[in-house]
Amino acid sequence: MESNRQKKIAGILQKDLAEVIQLELKAAGTQNLIISVTKVKVTPDLLQAKAHLSIFPSEKSEEIVEEIRTKKSKIKHEVAQRTKNQLRRMPELAFFNDDSIEYINDLEQAFKGKNDPIKNPDLLDKRKKN
Repeated sequence: MESNRQKKIAGILQKDLAEVIQLELKAAGTQNLIISVTKVKVTPDLLQAKAHLSIFPSEKSEEIVEEIRTKKSKIKHEVAQRTKNQLRRMPELAFFNDDSIEYINDLEQAFKGKNDPIKNPDLLDKRKKN
């Protein structure tokens, strides 16, 4: 169970990460993307944070997550500058692709009857867990 401190730090990081990532990708010339930080989980020792990113359009999601991972140190520095009055030490960041929206869309298509997963169970992929 997360402590109140973990939840507070996760909320601060989620807000600041969303802003910084948008600015970094805009500066790199990446356009026509919507990126949101859906969830941030912080370890109990507050030294590591896992950020789950939802990217639209999803065709470029893995490519964008890799680009963000290469800019991790710059993003960490910018977030640390924004949170320097609230955190003693900036946690190490790890970025993951959040594919829950794609999964929900696949389920909706299945319920609409276009693809019946009961008749053909191979239509729905197993969901990846990170």
